[in-house]
Amino acid sequence: MQHIVIDKPGGYDALKLCEAPDPKPGPEQVVIRVKACGLNYADGIIRMGLYASAKKLHGYPITPGFEVAGVIDQIGGNITRWKTGDEVIGLTLFNGYSSHLVLDQDGVFSKPANLDFAQAASLPTVFLTAWWMVHRQVYPQSNETWLVHSAAGGVGSALLQLAKLAGVKAIGVVGASHKIEHALAMGAAAVIDKSSQDLWAEAKRLAPDGFQAIFDANGVSTLRQSYDHLAPTGRLVIYGFASMLPKDGKLNWLKLARDWLKTPRFSPLDMTQANKSVLAANLSFLQAHAPTMQDGMHWLLERFADGRLTPLPVETYPLAHAAEAQRRIESGQTIGKLALLPD
Repeated sequence: MQHIVIDKPGGYDALKLCEAPDPKPGPEQVVIRVKACGLNYADGIIRMGLYASAKKLHGYPITPGFEVAGVIDQIGGNITRWKTGDEVIGLTLFNGYSSHLVLDQDGVFSKPANLDFAQAASLPTVFLTAWWMVHRQVYPQSNETWLVHSAAGGVGSALLQLAKLAGVKAIGVVGASHKIEHALAMGAAAVIDKSSQDLWAEAKRLAPDGFQAIFDANGVSTLRQSYDHLAPTGRLVIYGFASMLPKDGKLNWLKLARDWLKTPRFSPLDMTQANKSVLAANLSFLQAHAPTMQDGMHWLLERFADGRLTPLPVETYPLAHAAEAQRRIESGQTIGKLALLPD
């Protein structure tokens, strides 16, 4: 098998293509011959050495990657649910950048026939993150108005679709004009292009009484204003800190420290008086909720199969070009998702 290995944190050259023996399944496991590996912004943070769960739950060397799609190649002796040749989606805590992956059977799901492998591999992380925030933290009501930052990215696109399904009016925020059409196609009721519009003036115009929920993965650049633009009983949901990180793969520790010091610290007294809440989500630290996440996957896949949810556009790269793909996603210019294709 081939897989990408990061021996120690660093730049794009830290991603090494390595050979290893093909894995063998345990009694309750399967081996997936991987056709596509989903690529997420978090994978680059793992490469930089800043992803908390990579350090606390795994350590280095590490193979990044949380999601794959492929064909079952081998099954363990106690497996009755799957057979070789089944087309599946696999969820994994790291190790996804691989041509072969061994997984417990509970982390494997049937691939909807209407999705190709790249589409299937790129949906679990972003849609499960969005599903968790929407249906386990925010609990949407059809008369609400939400603001979705990074609306053309993976999680942002998923949030827009889930908002539309719930009857919520979602306003998308994008950073470039070429992303507007995609955000509208994902279900945004309106789109703010912050490269040519005043973000918060437009937000105030579109929701003069504030937003019932705001989803923010930017970090210090928008968190304070996001909180300030919540309506009473509004919820700010934080799931990333992208504005603190570089777009060229090179960490600037002085900027990182400065942004950390500038990151808002929300006062419980103020939240109590304003009836505003701050929530947060990180899928890789939700392993204790695996049964709930399995329910979420089944909920999502049912809606992908019948067309209520639609797959995101996917840029694909050979597995050996993982560095190029990570450079691309960190540029901030992508729409939808990226996937790696093993040879």
